[in-house]
Amino acid sequence: MQLINPPDGRPWALFGLTGASLLLNAVLIGRLALAPAPVAAPIAPVAAPEAQAAANNIDTPEAAVVSAEEAPVQAVAGVEGLRVVSADVSHSLARTFQNAVPEHADVLSAVYARLFVWDLDLRRDLQKGDKIVAAYSWDGELAHIPVASYHSLKLGKTLNAYEFTVDGDVYPSWWDESGTEVPRRLVDGPLRQYEQVTSLLKDRPTHKGMDFKVPVGTEVLSPKSGTVVRSDWNVAYNGNCVEVRYNDGTLARFLHLSDTAVAAGQQLAAGSVVGLSGNTGRSTAPHLHYELESGGKVVDPVKYHGVERRNLPDSQLSAFQDEVAKLKATLATDA
Repeated sequence: MQLINPPDGRPWALFGLTGASLLLNAVLIGRLALAPAPVAAPIAPVAAPEAQAAANNIDTPEAAVVSAEEAPVQAVAGVEGLRVVSADVSHSLARTFQNAVPEHADVLSAVYARLFVWDLDLRRDLQKGDKIVAAYSWDGELAHIPVASYHSLKLGKTLNAYEFTVDGDVYPSWWDESGTEVPRRLVDGPLRQYEQVTSLLKDRPTHKGMDFKVPVGTEVLSPKSGTVVRSDWNVAYNGNCVEVRYNDGTLARFLHLSDTAVAAGQQLAAGSVVGLSGNTGRSTAPHLHYELESGGKVVDPVKYHGVERRNLPDSQLSAFQDEVAKLKATLATDA
């Protein structure tokens, strides 16, 4: 076959075919680039601890560490309804309880966390090899923990919490073996007594205050002198509520009250009753939500007020040590 000599001796036809090929490839590549990326199959969600915990107005601080080893749950001989759970941590606190006590894990982990959140950052301080131990009973809705411990590799020690009611207190609290209270209390807080702090500001990014578990009808106080700004606004969310501007300019809000006792413009002395605790608005259980703001920014009540830990009076130490011995025996059960 005779080849046609290209003009000027150059292979123009070959150049044309090459150019057309390059153009076609460019078009195809462009179409691929504009095509939507394939969507990855969603990861099956793990049941959130907050789901059941929210029903009891208890928050579980987010924990991010490293899956927990399965651990047996033992019944305590001679104590009806009391069981002991023991597990090694190799993931989050919530996952540890889910593996060990699937039927009660959500609420149990939340109640347990409230004991040790003051000493540990439960999102950052947990380490693989830490150990949880707790005795608990279940009333159908809520877990009750009379004694618990957490062995922390980060702290290099075991934290203990023993339930004990001091003479004169309405509710029990938890104490270490020396008789020092495990949870902190706000200095001059809005309640004289309460059952437990169930949520701190740092527990959830969207939570703007501090929650106290307390029965409906408990007196709520203004910790500082100030002026009532307003009451009962946005009741669908806040329920009955009061806002007070302290004399230092800080705004304080008291939410979910059963009743309010003050009106806008009223001057208050420190310790004045602003209302009664309740379960109104967006609330799933009786509690007080206490919120602070300054210059348009949320203020942590723990930093604003400061916190303290009580020590048992000498007159109570003997009874407390007797109770500690009983609770230790509960944790050591082989039943």
